[in-house]
Amino acid sequence: MHLELSNVYKQFPTRKGVVTALKDINLHVETGELVCVVGASGSGKSTLLRLVAGLDMATSGSIRVDGEAVQGPGSDRGMVFQRYTLYPWMTVQENVEFGLKLQGLQRHVRRERAAHHLEMVGLTKFLNAYPKELSGGMKQRVAIARALVTQPKILLMDEPFGALDVQTKASMQEFLLDIWQRTHCTILMITHDVGEAVFLSQRIYVLTAHPGSVRREMILQLPSQRDYLLKRQPEFHAYVDEVMDLLREPLAAVA
Repeated sequence: MHLELSNVYKQFPTRKGVVTALKDINLHVETGELVCVVGASGSGKSTLLRLVAGLDMATSGSIRVDGEAVQGPGSDRGMVFQRYTLYPWMTVQENVEFGLKLQGLQRHVRRERAAHHLEMVGLTKFLNAYPKELSGGMKQRVAIARALVTQPKILLMDEPFGALDVQTKASMQEFLLDIWQRTHCTILMITHDVGEAVFLSQRIYVLTAHPGSVRREMILQLPSQRDYLLKRQPEFHAYVDEVMDLLREPLAAVA
């Protein structure tokens, strides 16, 4: 899998003229990587992910997955949003099977694959439950299972843990690393949480704000096997400080 954004611009018309949300974005994600994009509010992070997902189109530039131009949503890209976007009238199993049903797979195939992914995320006992009966972290596990069950080339995550409390968020970060290491899936994740990006990523793209552009690509030299103890290490805090400094620099320059 190879995702590449080349010279991507996104502009929006307003009453006061054209607003540029993203300017000259160049980034790539390779097979099996977990890459985070970090930026302050107004840096166009979610807009960038919507472009990759095919939910919106770039004003100029190109977005390609394995050489094919992104021209709309596709099964090669799974999406997990901050809000869980589960169908409240469907059970957990039915939610996970939904994408497979759209693909026209037979019922027994859908059930087998859904069962496998629910076991993977530790929710086998809740397959007949409804979303209202689940905690926030459990709902997001269902959303991740639903995205992975269709076997996309890349999983796109838009601040997936932003609505969770601190303790659940930390648990879900470790859960995501475990899923990533077990499935070898490719992930592009948007977050405003610098510590989260450093904890999860192999590489980080730091965006400037107004308009969003790539300020720096950072390759993190941290252990591949990570747990909460990493967050106590000086190397971890050094990377967090470096990213925070990059995010602050434009504001300092304006001041």
